[in-house]
Amino acid sequence: MSVITSYLSQAVQWATASAQHSLAALVALFAIYVVYVLSASPHASLPGPFLARFTDLWMARQAMRGDRSLVIHEEHKKHGTFVRLGPTHVSIADPTALNSVYGHSTGTTKSEFYDAFAAPNFPRGLFNTRSRPEHTRKRKMVSHTFAPKNVQAFEPFIRREVETLCGRFDEFAKAAKEKGEEWFTLDALDWLNFYAFDTIASLAFGSVFGMMEQGRDDADVVFENADGSTRVETVPAVRIINERGEYSATMGYVPVYLRPLAARIPWFANRLKSVKRLTGIAVAKVNQRLKEGSERDDLLSRLSSGKDESGQPMGKEELTSEALTQLIAGSDTTSNTSAALLYHVMTHPEVKEKLVKELDESLKSVDVGDVPVGTDVAELPYFNAVVSESLRYHSTSSMGLPRLVPEGGAVICGKHFPAGTTLSVPAYTIHRNQSVWGSDADSYNPDRWLATKDARANFERAFVPFSIGPRACVGRNVALLELQLLLSTLFRRYDFELARPGQEMNTIEGFLRKPVALPVKIKRRQ
Repeated sequence: MSVITSYLSQAVQWATASAQHSLAALVALFAIYVVYVLSASPHASLPGPFLARFTDLWMARQAMRGDRSLVIHEEHKKHGTFVRLGPTHVSIADPTALNSVYGHSTGTTKSEFYDAFAAPNFPRGLFNTRSRPEHTRKRKMVSHTFAPKNVQAFEPFIRREVETLCGRFDEFAKAAKEKGEEWFTLDALDWLNFYAFDTIASLAFGSVFGMMEQGRDDADVVFENADGSTRVETVPAVRIINERGEYSATMGYVPVYLRPLAARIPWFANRLKSVKRLTGIAVAKVNQRLKEGSERDDLLSRLSSGKDESGQPMGKEELTSEALTQLIAGSDTTSNTSAALLYHVMTHPEVKEKLVKELDESLKSVDVGDVPVGTDVAELPYFNAVVSESLRYHSTSSMGLPRLVPEGGAVICGKHFPAGTTLSVPAYTIHRNQSVWGSDADSYNPDRWLATKDARANFERAFVPFSIGPRACVGRNVALLELQLLLSTLFRRYDFELARPGQEMNTIEGFLRKPVALPVKIKRRQ
């Protein structure tokens, strides 16, 4: 390594001597870098894509293409447990690495990847702050919001939005019947998006976007002008949040020194507008709520009551930042998972039959026109097996979340990684690990969750739809409640079929792996 340092020093001296020497210095620097990457780097022996050894732009390219997790999965199938995804980024496809990388007391921190998720000129939220002390402070203020008694208080708001969605479906069923048609057809993904966005807006801001009522992505938002007056703008919130995920999840892999330049590329520049617009929506909705006031016992009111160790509540900007975090975390995650579950149940008739039978028998006392309460469905074995299997198999949060190894390095799965190494454990690949899930790990099979207690415990150690450790999703209980109330109601009340038999559910990955569309036929069950 001292020889390389000497060569680098000499190259710098040449670069300052003359233009002719500058070119020679660049060639020398490039040659030295190649030698270092291929032989002297502590990660030189690890396999992976050739270009990824030299630059993180290889990963940026996979993210931009929208198939990052699938590509990384194939790399692990080819190379095994360890795959080098960048000059200092190593992906580890081993369930035992989860606690070492993401668990409590590991000392790892979020990498520069998360800087791309910070809204310009706005305080960081619980998700994108990289400071461990600041994250601890924020989590203390936010976690109480999702305590079981508070989640129970949120349930009426969720049930109301499920009723709204079913009300629209009933309208469509009635209209179809009046035309002599048994089924009506729509894109289920669109309507699941409308439901998810209206539900999280109700919880996070105290008012819905009105997507289900309007039947489209256009949401009316009240913005405040500099002079104090207001204006109403119609914004495509679903598209904005999708483009924000695409921007941040790709820019996060671009080297920091190249990000200002990358932001000028049209693909990034167009999506950066959505990043700013999404922040504007959160500011407008929180301003409206604080101005009008509310007695609602919802997520925003709970966030407002949170206090740090010194007894101080969140300021207005920090409150807005956390509300924005919940909007992002609680919207397309729910719709993507719901759409995937609906698709896999429709394409597995035996699963659909068992699921509907359990719901019909277990919810006899609940009118088919009513939304069950959480306690009605929380312990249904097969229904929850279907939910868990859909979270595993689809893995809407499928990427390996990057973490930096702390000072002193770390030994993980028998390998030493020096400080500053970026490590990630890919959820999509872990959810298909045959040593955990069996030889049918690549198949959709809810029955696996009805296995013995020991088998389920083995599953749980590799089941990470909400991540694990101190950075795990604080809102997982709300997310599960939304899924349970929505899907139990839909499958009791309606019958679903694919609009085109045999159609595939194509996906694209921004930050999340999401379906592109899901055309279905629907009718009321008798």
